[in-house]
Amino acid sequence: MRSRLSFAFYVIRTVTPLMAEKILSTSYFSYVLSIITYGIIFCGGNSPHNNNIYKIQKPIIRIITMSRFIDSCRQLYQQLENLPLYSLFIFSLLLFVLKIGDLYTAYQEIHCIKTSYNTKLNLPIAKLTAFQRGALFFWNKVT
Repeated sequence: MRSRLSFAFYVIRTVTPLMAEKILSTSYFSYVLSIITYGIIFCGGNSPHNNNIYKIQKPIIRIITMSRFIDSCRQLYQQLENLPLYSLFIFSLLLFVLKIGDLYTAYQEIHCIKTSYNTKLNLPIAKLTAFQRGALFFWNKVT
C-alpha cells in the first residue's frame, strides 16, 4: 500500500503545476483516499504502517493546497473537507458498527442498571487474538 501511495504522491506532485486545486482535490479523493480507506476497518487501528501512511498523506494535502511545508495540516484538512488517517478509521468504524450493530445487543438492553458499560456491545467470547483486535472489540475500547 505504501508504494501505491508513494506513486500517487509522485503523480500529484508532478501534475500540480498543470492543474487547478479543484482537479487535484478531486484526484486526491478518487485515487489516494480510495487506497487509504481500503480495508481500513480491519487493519486501521493496529496497523504498524499507519505512521508511514500518515507521513505520505500530509505532504499530499500540502501539495494540493499549495501550502508550505511548515504549515499545520489541521486547517488544510478542514479546507479540503477531509479527515486525517486515524479520524478516517474511526469514521469507517462508526459506519461499520451502524451497519451491523443490530446483530449485537448493547449491555443496556440486557439489564436496566446504569453502568459505565451501557454503551458497549455485548460481544461473543473470542479466543482468537486476531478477532479480539477486530473492529467490534476496538469499538468497545473506544466507547
